[in-house]
Amino acid sequence: MKALVPVKRVVDYNVKVRVKSDGSGVDLANVKMSMNPFDEIAVEEAVRLKEKGLVTEVIAVSCGPAQCQETLRTAMAVGADRAILVETDAELQPLAVAKLLKALVEREQPQLVILGKQAIDDDCNQTGQMLAALAGLPQATFASKVALADGRLQVTREVDGGLETLSLALPAVVTTDLRLNEPRYVTLPNIMKAKKKPLETVKADTLGVDLAPRLKTLKVAEPAKRSAGVRVADVAALVEKLKNEAKVI
Repeated sequence: MKALVPVKRVVDYNVKVRVKSDGSGVDLANVKMSMNPFDEIAVEEAVRLKEKGLVTEVIAVSCGPAQCQETLRTAMAVGADRAILVETDAELQPLAVAKLLKALVEREQPQLVILGKQAIDDDCNQTGQMLAALAGLPQATFASKVALADGRLQVTREVDGGLETLSLALPAVVTTDLRLNEPRYVTLPNIMKAKKKPLETVKADTLGVDLAPRLKTLKVAEPAKRSAGVRVADVAALVEKLKNEAKVI
């Protein structure tokens, strides 16, 4: 069974992002970039399935500029067998990424597409669902447990009322949640081995996909700074402030 794992290059989660002075977006100059944490979980899960003998090949995929090769090398250091970079400098929104991934799914014919439920830069939580719809594949989102049984995929997902288990026919699309696993530490020997693994570069315009953005960013602004707390003398004073100042009761 072949597994396709899309990964995204994002601002590292430890970095405090800065908004551009004109409010047009986030300043990416000299900022540390890394793999989206939810995609790290997806790569780890695909590699674990391979270690169990359920998956024969893990293919990492990324869409974006040439710098995404670093992210793909990280995925191969974790255990992916090869990587594909869909190279483009265009602004990629979730629908465009889903269309590019659909083209790769048609070419590679994987039985499993597993990716993070969302990216920490735009928090859209759309790409997996859009890919499943475009490709006509069954989907299971927010997976906290994935297992293969009798040729079907058993996915446990967290819902408001507890846990829900879905049984999916293959091929299928799965998006990962935080509690699915804990990604392994990438060792130096595996980083060196990853440099020798094949990394194919495909130009986005050769896939015949319309990448035109459907959404327009009007303004990006930092969240308002929190004001300092205030001590109150008693419960009556607290209620008065909640009622008249905060206006929450």
